Amino acid sequence: MSDSEATLGIPHAGMPPLDESGPAFSRFELMNPLFFYAPVLGYALGLMLRHRSITLPTIANPKIFAGGIVGEHKSHVMDLAGPTAQKWIAPYVAFPVSEPALDNALAQMREKQLVFPCVAKPDSGLRGAGVQLIKDETELQNYLNSFPKGHNLVLQDLVPYEAEAGVFYVRKPNEEKGEIFSITLKYAPYLYGDGKRSLKELILADPRASEISDIYLTRHKAELDRILPAGEAFKLVFAGNHCRGAIFRDGTNLATDELAARFDEISKDVDEFYFGRFDIRFRSIEALQKGEDFQIVEINGTGSEATHIWDRSMTLREAYRTLFKQWRMAYEIGAQNRKRGFKTTNLFKIFKAWKDELDRGADYPTTM
Repeated sequence: MSDSEATLGIPHAGMPPLDESGPAFSRFELMNPLFFYAPVLGYALGLMLRHRSITLPTIANPKIFAGGIVGEHKSHVMDLAGPTAQKWIAPYVAFPVSEPALDNALAQMREKQLVFPCVAKPDSGLRGAGVQLIKDETELQNYLNSFPKGHNLVLQDLVPYEAEAGVFYVRKPNEEKGEIFSITLKYAPYLYGDGKRSLKELILADPRASEISDIYLTRHKAELDRILPAGEAFKLVFAGNHCRGAIFRDGTNLATDELAARFDEISKDVDEFYFGRFDIRFRSIEALQKGEDFQIVEINGTGSEATHIWDRSMTLREAYRTLFKQWRMAYEIGAQNRKRGFKTTNLFKIFKAWKDELDRGADYPTTM
């Protein structure tokens, strides 16, 4: 990829213009998750009774642990990709962190021909925990110093595109073609210096950033007193995750037949993958709609979400309609795979995996 094609660091390059007029959040975006997801749990209970199984979605993707609901390793899911799908995945390496940590990490990078800058993230983590951009050996050493020993780490090529999206794909096991159920456009929030105010002041003055300022003030505590020169753009979020401060917009209407065909091609080359979200970076929306110029940075299974529901214009009714349909499809695909002979994951293993992820998440480095 030539330097002229790289767009990383150019605010929202390749994305549709970000409309920031109107309210910064939907009425439910900041709702307590326990309250927000209660109706979804109620709907899922009905699906459990209908299909006579609590854990049927754990075989929606039967080659992934628990279908990808919880406890899967990012690298294991990407390892299921064959040669056709691997061409669309950003190169990566996964390994347990052990002493001498830096020497081992650099050796792993050399073996996979990875160079700086790269992305570091836990191999198993919830909601973007521990994701950081690593620019050099010093930053890698600092990251490793705060990473729990013995736990698996992923280092991945930095895809040099600013534009980012989550493409939720669904295909029934008995069908040749699937559908793009959801596209979420992920915008990194930027602040712009005025030569007078500190970064902290800019955060607290911004209509959206101020509402979730605890996220940004903690993340950028080392730079809060810095005065940004007039016009300088400061990126508040690297990881494209909603709970880490990224801005999500509904881009489902941008799906095309060409893009659906591309994800049919990719998903068929990921062993027994039928349901989940591909997190991608892409050069431009026009290229993406043609199914070109993008790379996958993660493949998420049944536990992933059609995240366009976090668009500020989404109504609560529309959000629930989407989530109900998502879980209905997960149970239907699980039912088909049960008929094909696959066995579900038991509740004890699911609970243990969930608890392990929570415990590990508290030890991971700060998400950037």
